[in-house]
Amino acid sequence: MTSQTHQQNLILDQGQIEQKITRMAYEMFEQNFEEQELVLAGIYQNGYTLAQKLAQKLEAISPIKVQLLQIKLNKTAPLETPIEVTPTEVNIDGKVVVVVDDVLNTGKTLAYTLNVFLPQNPKKVEIATLVDRHHPLYPMAATYTGYSLATTLQERVEVVLEENEIAAYLM
Repeated sequence: MTSQTHQQNLILDQGQIEQKITRMAYEMFEQNFEEQELVLAGIYQNGYTLAQKLAQKLEAISPIKVQLLQIKLNKTAPLETPIEVTPTEVNIDGKVVVVVDDVLNTGKTLAYTLNVFLPQNPKKVEIATLVDRHHPLYPMAATYTGYSLATTLQERVEVVLEENEIAAYLM
């Protein structure tokens, strides 16, 4: 898909997304300024890319060390396959974990990721999302939101975080 096919549905361009990431990083720093280290756990694929961008920004603006984790799960049927977190050797005991995803829709994906982190005794778990669509079916709310957008259930938000294109579209 090229930008031309959904130009009329563009909701965030590259500059706006970068601005949102910067603001979210500052908010994370403000909320966690006493921490030595933060763990950003990005949901594969776009959530992890977003986590990488947030980590770069956080390390540029603060003394906080950032550990990155990648979470892989079956988003449509999270119980069918085990959730994979890599690298496995990262210790989150007593640390602040920020679960990062590109779009928060129903909260289902994020709810299932908590099962991975809660037994490891994190200090707190926060949620960062680029676009919050406000269709909660699970009690999940974003701590850090780039953009809030009321959508219908039929609409879909597609975030593109690639080298040649960074944008968010309403489909």
